[in-house]
Amino acid sequence: MNTLTRLEIEAIETDNFIEAEIKKDMLEKNLNHIVTRFPPEPNGFLHIGHAKALITNFGISKKFGGYTNLRFDDTNPAKEDKKYVEEIIEDIKWLGLNWENLYFASDYYEKMYDYAVKLIKKGLAYVDDLSPEQVNEYRGTFNTPGKDSPFRDRTVELNLKLFEDMRAGKFKDGECCLRAKIDMASPNMNMRDPALYRILHTEHYRQGTKWCIYPMYDFAQSIEDAIEGVTHSLCSNEYVDHRPLYNWVIENCDFHNNPNPRQIEFVRTNIVGDVMSKRYLKQLVDMGKCTGWDDPRFPTIRGMRARGYTPSSLHNFVSRIGIAGSIVDRSLLEYCVREELNKIAIRAMAVFDPIKVIITNYEGEEDVEIENNPNDESAGTHKIKFAKEIYIEAEDFMEDAPNKYFRLKPDGDVRLKGAYIIRCNKVVKDKDGKIEHLLCTYFPDSKSGNDTSGVKVKSTIHWVNANDCLDITVNKYSTLIKEGSSFTGDNLDEVFNDESWQIVTLKAEKFLATCALESRFQFIRKGYYYLIKNEGDKLIFNETVSLKDNYKFN
Repeated sequence: MNTLTRLEIEAIETDNFIEAEIKKDMLEKNLNHIVTRFPPEPNGFLHIGHAKALITNFGISKKFGGYTNLRFDDTNPAKEDKKYVEEIIEDIKWLGLNWENLYFASDYYEKMYDYAVKLIKKGLAYVDDLSPEQVNEYRGTFNTPGKDSPFRDRTVELNLKLFEDMRAGKFKDGECCLRAKIDMASPNMNMRDPALYRILHTEHYRQGTKWCIYPMYDFAQSIEDAIEGVTHSLCSNEYVDHRPLYNWVIENCDFHNNPNPRQIEFVRTNIVGDVMSKRYLKQLVDMGKCTGWDDPRFPTIRGMRARGYTPSSLHNFVSRIGIAGSIVDRSLLEYCVREELNKIAIRAMAVFDPIKVIITNYEGEEDVEIENNPNDESAGTHKIKFAKEIYIEAEDFMEDAPNKYFRLKPDGDVRLKGAYIIRCNKVVKDKDGKIEHLLCTYFPDSKSGNDTSGVKVKSTIHWVNANDCLDITVNKYSTLIKEGSSFTGDNLDEVFNDESWQIVTLKAEKFLATCALESRFQFIRKGYYYLIKNEGDKLIFNETVSLKDNYKFN
């Protein structure tokens, strides 16, 4: 933490409305730092929306001389597990973020119970015997006010006794609940006597069977923030209508912090073509359509890690979309990933759809050098053997080529990356008319870096040595939702893209076998790839992102 002077706060340039409001608060309330928090529920893995919340909270608190707490909102034991706590912590560390304090909502259960008792004693909470269906009926609609529960006017003494019986396990799940006594005619549905505690006879992964009543999210978050001295609760905009209840709990539980926590909302981000909800991601796993929370097609941080994304590319993405970014095209995310990988990825050559080329006037073999990264001289080079027989991409040859086709064609010339210029002299086909191989000649004095041939070409293509290469496997990925389809929540099976994962085999230079797991590569002219398995002659890569850039800047 680096506390700020008033002059330092005044000098801060704000980038968005949240920063402007925080700066105003600090000046008006004489604060020298702020405290934010990130409160994930340990019921699944973090996704790109969480990454936005994380980077926003940690970035803003640091800018204003403060810090961020990590707090697990573990108030629903039916869905939570220790393994998710561990995975979330690992993902946050992978993003390069460091929290000040680690908290768990479950550590506050006794204090929360005491605050609930305080509300009962103040006549602001009551035990309600209405069934969940009746509660919904009594709540009313957006157009009609609710009506009071027949149990709303129970005495303080009776409510204290019933709440104690709830804790003691004398009621079944759903048999009753503790509700705040606010206003059943409020235009804000969240203020119509919301539930504060529900009964749930389920073992908690940290507390065991000590508790059978659990606080509701709005009640728990407010108390936790106040206890921890959070100054600004930054959350996504689905909590806008919850803000009055957040403030009501803090005020009526008699917190007098300087200042009390202030909730500010930012726009939730959704990526076109991706499934963002934990509920639907879990459904895809349960349906067997995806391999798990770390499926490289998932917008989870774990999935993006498996695909080869980098932490800095996610930071860049969040910075570019800003606080107001809501519906974002995946092309922007891929642009940020591509921009980062261009700086760090090792260059190598791989052929996806091979055509054999026989260079009739070449004998023997020789080493040619390929630079590991043209953007980083310190990355050095590696060698690949040039020989008489090579493979090129099928798309780099056209038998009946138009005038402006500059790759290989009959009687046409092209440069081989790092090697020589070759000319296609003959196309050899099998009995069915399919190309069997190309017969070419090379220009001996045209070697890259020492070309004195005088032959002019307008294109360079990649290649691999046909007799000194590897067969490698690549997992290719696309969006989970079919392009042009609309996901409504109940049509997941219908709109799921069954071609979102394809496995292909290609020819690649042997240099790849010498590289460490989790190395990142650019297969020249094709895309970026992440090495996930290297067992000698068996290499598997995940495709991270293609070289094709579809993002259009405004």
